[in-house]
Formats: sequence, C-alpha cells, structure tokens
Amino acid sequence: MRSLHAFAILALLPIAASADEGMWPYDNFPTDAVKKRLGSAPTQDWLDHVRLSSLRIAGGCSASFVSPNGLVMTNHHCAHRCIEQLSTGKNDHVKNGFFARAEKDELACPTMEMNQLIAIADVTARMELAKKGVADDKLHDAIRAEIARIEKECATGDDFRCEVVSLYHGGRYDLYTYRRYQDVRLVFAPEFATAFFGGDPDNFMFPRWDLDVTFVRVYKDGKPLKTDHWLRWTKAGVKAGDAVFVSGNPGKTSRLKTVAQLEYDRDVYLPTRLGYLNELRGYVAMYQTRGPEEKRHSTDKLFGIENSVKGLTGRHRTLADPRFFAALAAAEKDLRQKVDADPALKAAYGGAWDAIAKVTDKMRRYADETWAIELETSDLFGYARTLVRAADELPKPNGERLEEYTDSRLPELKQKLFSPAPVHDELETALLAFQLTKMRQVLGPDHPVVKRLLGPKSPAEVAAALVKGTALKDPKVRRALWDGGKAKVDATRDPLLDFVRSFDADARAVRKRWDSDIDGPLKKYGGQLAQARFKLYGTGQYPDATFTLRLSHGTVKGWTEPGSEREVKPFTYMAGAFERATGRDPFALPPTWLAAKGRLKLDTPLDFTADTDIIGGNSGSPVVGTDGDVVGLVFDGNIQSLGGEYGFDATVNRTVAVDARAIVEALGKIYGAGRLVDELTSSRP
Repeated sequence: MRSLHAFAILALLPIAASADEGMWPYDNFPTDAVKKRLGSAPTQDWLDHVRLSSLRIAGGCSASFVSPNGLVMTNHHCAHRCIEQLSTGKNDHVKNGFFARAEKDELACPTMEMNQLIAIADVTARMELAKKGVADDKLHDAIRAEIARIEKECATGDDFRCEVVSLYHGGRYDLYTYRRYQDVRLVFAPEFATAFFGGDPDNFMFPRWDLDVTFVRVYKDGKPLKTDHWLRWTKAGVKAGDAVFVSGNPGKTSRLKTVAQLEYDRDVYLPTRLGYLNELRGYVAMYQTRGPEEKRHSTDKLFGIENSVKGLTGRHRTLADPRFFAALAAAEKDLRQKVDADPALKAAYGGAWDAIAKVTDKMRRYADETWAIELETSDLFGYARTLVRAADELPKPNGERLEEYTDSRLPELKQKLFSPAPVHDELETALLAFQLTKMRQVLGPDHPVVKRLLGPKSPAEVAAALVKGTALKDPKVRRALWDGGKAKVDATRDPLLDFVRSFDADARAVRKRWDSDIDGPLKKYGGQLAQARFKLYGTGQYPDATFTLRLSHGTVKGWTEPGSEREVKPFTYMAGAFERATGRDPFALPPTWLAAKGRLKLDTPLDFTADTDIIGGNSGSPVVGTDGDVVGLVFDGNIQSLGGEYGFDATVNRTVAVDARAIVEALGKIYGAGRLVDELTSSRP
C-alpha cells in the first residue's frame, strides 16, 4: 500500500483522468486520449462488438460470449455457487471438476442470470424534473418512484432488464437496457484445487499459477443461443508491452466521495463489516469440521467470506494510512477552493460538503440498528422475508414499492426464490443462529426487537426450531405462496414466516429512516458536487463504478515492488505450477495435472498482469487485444490494486488474468475437452 502515497495527490485530484486510468462507460470512452497513449484506439464498431460480446452475471462478476453458440467464459469463483449447487456428496464437481462431453450433458445452473447490455440512454433531465422542489426527506421516494416508472416503461417483457443508474453520485442518470438470460448451463469447470491454486495465502498476490476459468452456455427456448457477437480466440496471444482492454462490470469505487464519507467508511462501515465477516469466517470454518459433507456444501460460503475479508482489509488499511488520507483531504480542499473562488459556483454548490458531513453524522447514529435488523445471513430467512414483503409490496403501485419488488426486478427475485438448489438444514440452522447472535450483540439483549424474537431462548434454540419447522425448504411451497399472493401468505402459519412478520414493521421503519434521512440527501448533495466538477472540468472524468459495463485500457506489464525494488515479471508459466506445488493444500495440484505433465507444453504462459484499471466485479472480464480477440480472463488484482477503491496508481496497480493460451492447453491436454477447444478456436481466422 505504501506505493500509493507518492502518487496519491495526483491520482485523486478531481481533474480529468490521465490516459492510463479509468473504468469508462462505453458511451463516454476517451478515444483521443487512448490513441495518444497507445498509438491507436478502438473504432465505434469495435466498441459496439465488444460491448455486445460482454456479459454481466447478476449478483456479481463479469463474463463474455466466446462462440456463436452461446458459450460463455467466466471465472470458476464466479460460477462456484452453481458448481456447488449441482454437486452431491457422491459427485462433487467442486472437488473433481466437471465437463459435459455432449450438449445433452450440460447442466442448468439454478440461480445464474446473464445480462447483455444492448442500449444506454441519458434520462438525467427526466430525473431532475422528478427531484425538483422535493424536500430532502422525501427525495428518496421521489427518485425511487421515477426510476420505477422509467424502468417499467422500458422492460417490455421478462427477457429485458432495465436499470436506471445513478452516475457521478447523482450528477447524471442513465437508463441501461439489458437482454436477460436465465437458462444458463454448466459446460466445464476445473477442480477447485487448480482454479484457486495457492488459496487464500496467494489471493491478491502475484506471481500466480491459477486456472480460474469456467465455461457455461446460454440457452434460449431450450436450445443453445445463436449470437452474432462473441470474442474470437487469440492465435498469437500477448507479450509484454502489448495494448489490452478489459471489458467488465466493476462493482464499486469511492473515488468521488467526500472526506466525511470516507471517514465514515474508515471508522464505521469497514470495521463493522470486517468484524462481522471475520467472525462469520471462523464460524463457517468450525462448521466445516463437522464432516466432509458439511465441508462440501459450505465451501462456496467460506470462499466468498475469505475473499471479502482480504479485499476489505486492504481497503481499510489504505484509508487508515495518515499520508494517504492527507492526500484525499488535499484533493478536496483544492476543489473547495476553486468552487469558493467563483461566486456563482459557491452559491450553487459551496454548501454541499458541510451538508454531506451532517448526513454522515446521522449515518454513524443509525448504522448499527439498520445493519443488525436488516441483516440476512441465512438463505431460508431470506426466502421468508421475500415472501412476507412481496405480499405487502406487490399490491402497491409499482412506483411506491421497495426497489427490489418493482416490476423490472421481479424476474431475478423469482429465479432466486424458486431455485431448486438444495437447502442444508444444518448449515441454515448455523447461519441463522449466527445472524440472531449478531443482532443481540449489536442491539443489546434489552432492545425490543431482540426481546421479542428471542424471549428466554438462545439464538441457537430459536434457529433450530425455525429451520426444523418451516416448509419453505421446498421450492414448490415457496412458489405456491408467491402465486397465492397476500391472502395466501397472510393465511399461512409457518414458523419462519411468523418470525419475519413479528419484526418486519421494525425493519421497515429503520430502512425508511435511512432512505429519507441518509440516501435522499446524499443523492442531492452528491449531485451538486458532480455539477460543480462538470462546471470546472467538463465531462472528461469517469464516474465511480456502479456494477455497470465499463472498458479500461492499458498494457501487459509487470511492476517494481516498492521498498525492495524487486522487479515482478508480467508472466508465469505452466511449469511454475509444478514447481510451486507441495502436494499439500492449498498448493496441491489435482491428479489430472500430475498425470498430464508429460503432455504439456510447460513454457505456455499461465497467468499475466496488465496495468488496466479494475476493481471487484471485474472478475470474469475478458482481456481483449487491439484486434478484438480474447487474450485472457481477469480473475484477480495484485495487493496494491486493493487501494484502487480510492485511486489508481499505474506504477503498481495490476490486473491479474489467466492467459488464453493456457486455457486451451489445459482443456485439450489435461481435461480431454476437445469439443470445447474446437468450439473456441474454429471461428478464429
């Protein structure tokens, strides 16, 4: 993290971004700046093709079409939940891998949805009109209602997903229209041991030797999707210095937040979230010691927790560094001085910083209660809350519902609710007990909600009784309740439904308070600061990441490690995986690799780094060459990239990707997946 300090002020000043950084929306790509840096830039046809070849996995991660027959490439860790849901104690696809020898063997992922961005439209004028003259405490509801109207007008059927996206913290609103695909089937996944080779110790590190790849296929009307847009597989691969692009869906950055907001993240949000996740990690790790079946069906849960812990720890260390934070404060001071120096700007926007600081004071007071009461750790609890709230929300006009129950969001909500994925009673009991324990810990035993939910019983006792007694483990029961609407849900006496009902009014109240006192004002004053930046610097800035499709650019490049001055080369090779292997987890190569060693071309590049700007959510993004061919697959960043939440330092921030050449080498010579190799390579020139 120390390497960020020397560049922090330059990287974080609110001016037009330099040519070597940025997660750029496709409708505002800095073509001229890229051409100046790289010598050439994408044409509009190139941009349109790569955009339509790129995909978002609903709920997190990125992906891309890599054949005209709906074949999709993403990371193993992005598809891990599907792979685990399709596994059994006798047939563990996470441990042993999976390959569908024929199309008929491809298995439907219970909850995976792919989104393809087909259009972007500016709806800022309409949103500004809806906000005009609205009081701060009513602003969230006014924004929500107008968003619901726009999205409903756009989504003409379940095949489309429409989202109004707030950019520049409310300074601009765009309508993103996606084509939605919910019939997604597993085609190939390697063993977890090679997909996550090195485990948590190597996570966010480099050198790496991971084959973090999975292939799924999109189906339409029961047949593989025919698509005109897919990324051709590279013939030559890449070398150091080659220009590359990353097309994916970065989840969230905080590069335009005020100092007051970042202080809240540093002092409240990140410590709270890390404390919860660290406890949950230990809790799930202990659960795994109960036996091999318990370990199998909780691996995805533990993997996600550990990944989050490491990422959030890096973010917190960055914000906690006094020198780094001083650079943030200096950048804000510079912008405020520019605004104050212009009477018109000062009158319009000068009060925004102080107003946001007052909102963050309320955030500190509200955070614990809001978080604890709205917490969902158990899937079964989530099903119950969804049904109870849907019963109340769906009869309302679309614009008055909670966001997740608006018409445009229902297909994804129903896919999760009706999922046939197995429910494991022991895991659900353990997770619900943990959730109730945290609620009691945060709110205190005398809080009215805690007393009402637990009474004289322990969290473990309450959780065990609820999981044992509920019928919601059966997806048919959940579907019948949904289809029966409010009358059916209200009349059903299920212990878990009754439990959720008993404090849903309290949960709604704290959520409403947050929406009116926090969310609405932040959108108002954040939008004012965005307008100030636009007035001073134009639209040459990229917005903070919002889990929408972005394009970043850079070159294949290593770096010099700060302090030690150690040069880190940009490539690792397949031979290195065998040299790194110890035969013990997490450095144990699976038997398939050991058996195939003599057949492999061991000098094949396995992983590489590039100075492209990415963040969490970019996992599964294709790395594309200037010719539009896929040359790699993003699966991680180096440890310095964790500071990318708040700024980008091109000297050390690196994307880590699987090399396309290693993917084909492994498919053909380790896994015997000839039909997949043929599909990937047959369409290339």
